[in-house]
Amino acid sequence: MNNTPQLDAIANPYLAERLNGWAAMIGILAALGTYAFTGQIIPGIF
Repeated sequence: MNNTPQLDAIANPYLAERLNGWAAMIGILAALGTYAFTGQIIPGIF
């Protein structure tokens, strides 16, 4: 029986870290884009 991608990430710490790093980079790009367009770090709060 083949494992699903979610089980592969749990069983393989290297893959889990790669996915976590990818998600973190997406978040950084989203934060930089938001700051570039609005001038606020968290729009509506700061």
